[in-house]
Amino acid sequence: MKKCCLIFAKNNFMGFLGKIIGGGIGWALGGPLGAILGVAIGSIVDNVKNNMASGNGTETVYADKTQTQQGDFEMSLIVLTAAMMKADGAVMKSELDFVKKWFLQQFGAEKAEAYIKILKNVLKQEYNIYEVANQINRYMDKASKLLLLQYLFGIASADKSISKAELDLIEVIATYFRISTQDYNSIKAMFLDKNDDYYTILEITPDASDEDVKKAYRRLAVKNHPDKVAHLGENAQKEAQAKFQKIKEAYDKIKLERGMK
Repeated sequence: MKKCCLIFAKNNFMGFLGKIIGGGIGWALGGPLGAILGVAIGSIVDNVKNNMASGNGTETVYADKTQTQQGDFEMSLIVLTAAMMKADGAVMKSELDFVKKWFLQQFGAEKAEAYIKILKNVLKQEYNIYEVANQINRYMDKASKLLLLQYLFGIASADKSISKAELDLIEVIATYFRISTQDYNSIKAMFLDKNDDYYTILEITPDASDEDVKKAYRRLAVKNHPDKVAHLGENAQKEAQAKFQKIKEAYDKIKLERGMK
C-alpha cells in the first residue's frame, strides 16, 4: 500500500487543516472518501484525484495503515453527514444548526469551524453512498460504525421528526455496514418516544423473562462500553456514553415496571 499525506499549500486555512487532521487519517485518504475530500478541501491527496477522474477510486485505498484512526472516523462522519442532510431533498437550517453545535461540542471552536467548511463543500457534491459506506465498512470496526449510525439519527431528529427519506437512508447505510437488525433497531429506539422501546433498546421483547432482561443488559453494557471507541479519542467516548446511558435507563425503567430487584 502506498502512503498518503495531505498537502495544504493554498492558504492558512489549508495549513491548519493539515495540522489538525493530516496525522490522524489512514484509509480515509483513499478510495471514494479520499476523492470527495480531495475536491472538498481543494488539495491533493496522493493519487486520489487521478483515481476520481478515471473512476478507479472505489476499490483502491492508499494508506499506510488500515486500522481506523480518529481522523478516519471524523472524515467519514462529515461525508455521511452531508448525505444525511440532503436525504429529504433540502438542507434544513435546524439540521445545520444541530451539526454546528455538535461539532463545536465535540471538536472545539477551531476544529469545528474547519470541519463545517469541509462539510459545506461536500454538500455541493454528488457521490455514490454505496461506495462510501462500503469503504467505511471494510476498514472501520463495528463499535465505530454503530456510533456513526447513532450520530446520523441525531441529525435526522434535529427538527423533532425523522422523515421517511432520512430513515430509509440510515437503514441503507446500516445495511451496507452489515449491522444486524437488532443493533439497528436498538439505536433507532433511542430516538423514539414509546414505552415499549425500552425493550427494543435492550434488543429483547416484552415477553422476555426477568433473567433474560438482566442478561440482555449485561451483554449490551459490555458491547456498548465507551472504551470500545477509545481509539477514536475522548470526544467519541463521550458520544458513546450517551447510548451507554440510554441502555441503563431502559434497564432501570423495565426493572421499575416489573418490580425487579
